[in-house]
Amino acid sequence: VLSSLPLQVMLYFNVYYFPVWCLAEGIMLHLKYNLLPWHYQFLLVTAFLILSLAEGSRLYLGYLGNLQEK
Repeated sequence: VLSSLPLQVMLYFNVYYFPVWCLAEGIMLHLKYNLLPWHYQFLLVTAFLILSLAEGSRLYLGYLGNLQEK
């Protein structure tokens, strides 16, 4: 058996904490967005989108790989 129970537990809790992180980051981004210069606004939105997509795909692939023992 190649699946890892500690990895599955971490993925399980991370799936529940990820939306909380997204919500908190989204609120903070909204609160400070107008106070920053335009280039920081662009960088913050871009970084938020890239990190959110990367984390979502990491969780999906982690579940897929661990549960299918790949």
